[in-house]
Amino acid sequence: MSTTKKIVILGGGESGIGAALLAKSKGFEVFVSDKNPLSPKYEQVLTDENILYEEGEHTEDIILSAAEIIKSPGIPSNADIVLKAKKAKIPIISEIEFAARYTKAKIIAITGSNGKTTTTLLTYHLLKSAGLKVGLGGNVGESWAKQLVKDEYDYWVLEVSSFQLDDCYEFAPDVAIILNITPDHLDRYENNFQNYVDAKFKIIQNIKKEQVFIYQKDNPAIAQEMKKRVIGGQHFPISLSEVLDNGAYLKGQFLDFYDKKQKTSFSIQTNEIHLKGKHNMVNVMASIQVCLRMSVPETALKEYFQSFYGVEHRLEEVETIEGVRFINDSKATNVDSVYYALDSFEDQVIWIAGGIDKGNDYTKIKDLVIKKVKALVCLGKNNTKLVDFFRDCVHIIYQTEDIRDATEQAFELSKKGEVVLLSPACASFDLFANYEERGKEFKKSVQKIHKISAMKAKENKEK
Repeated sequence: MSTTKKIVILGGGESGIGAALLAKSKGFEVFVSDKNPLSPKYEQVLTDENILYEEGEHTEDIILSAAEIIKSPGIPSNADIVLKAKKAKIPIISEIEFAARYTKAKIIAITGSNGKTTTTLLTYHLLKSAGLKVGLGGNVGESWAKQLVKDEYDYWVLEVSSFQLDDCYEFAPDVAIILNITPDHLDRYENNFQNYVDAKFKIIQNIKKEQVFIYQKDNPAIAQEMKKRVIGGQHFPISLSEVLDNGAYLKGQFLDFYDKKQKTSFSIQTNEIHLKGKHNMVNVMASIQVCLRMSVPETALKEYFQSFYGVEHRLEEVETIEGVRFINDSKATNVDSVYYALDSFEDQVIWIAGGIDKGNDYTKIKDLVIKKVKALVCLGKNNTKLVDFFRDCVHIIYQTEDIRDATEQAFELSKKGEVVLLSPACASFDLFANYEERGKEFKKSVQKIHKISAMKAKENKEK
């Protein structure tokens, strides 16, 4: 009889396959189970590594014989097989929880409803530019567990979602960041916002006195939670509206940083940073706080910012055609993200929105839409909720299921000095595989318009 501990991985995507590879490298008996078909790429990895797997079903006898289950973040906690495993008292953990057991590197973990990808990539960029031996993982790039098979870094910067935190129990990052918490993914949290907030706050559930907690003080949900909880560690709050004697804040055109204990200060002008918009100043302050905690030279920070231009699909400048700016914000899959996007522009906006609604409350952006949106182009299979809510706010509403048509119509409705903004507020799965595909198709459509416009300009010139 084998004495090797058996680990079952539920889900055969990037997270699950990474967990399987790490578990195998640590000597566990591993079995991967996915109710959907596996991609050929991942099937090949499992075959090459002689890891047993199944697809298209969950064989209960095998799964419920596990000593521990690693659940991929895409599988909800109320899935039938998960409930049966809980009933059988089998520990269920996330890839993040499992992977953290196998590194002595310092961990910087970043969560939030919005901005976490930008903050994660910026922090990674700044630390790497400073010469630190730093890796990138979590909800961005390659699976963290997969990368820990070799464990080649002294620092890890991780983007961590609420779904990953749901199944974390001992995970204790050296630096934990909560950028903001606004309603999102409530369908996964029994439509209870507090359940979602609790998931986010699991990032600091094991915080020790030498560890660091960075958070946005202005965010109502975070502020409310800070009153209710006793949280250890060293606190470095961030504010867009309040001068702080410890932490970071925006004051006019400057970002100011103070460390009360160390009696140190640092300041940077916002025009030295390529990222724009108040929401991005939160992301920047969080990243700089991490660097200051890691003793990155202050003078070098300003230099490193010059080579960071933002994240694809997040307020990404695509092209300017006949004086009209096209902005790809496909990653904006909730209302709060759209608020940040609309608030970033002074010009009139032709807004492309729609997809699969996740229980959105559009009230928060109603005033901004009235003030800034000239026309709404609804891109989705069911646009009823968007149309019904905004019919009295926006004079022009156009509906389509085709992104090329949406982009062309938006351009037709625009004039020089205005902005065509793809900022959907919704998930993409009705028409696209993911938000990346939606963003890429938008950019292709823009480039087609650009080509036609350039040809017309050439013809006119030749006349």
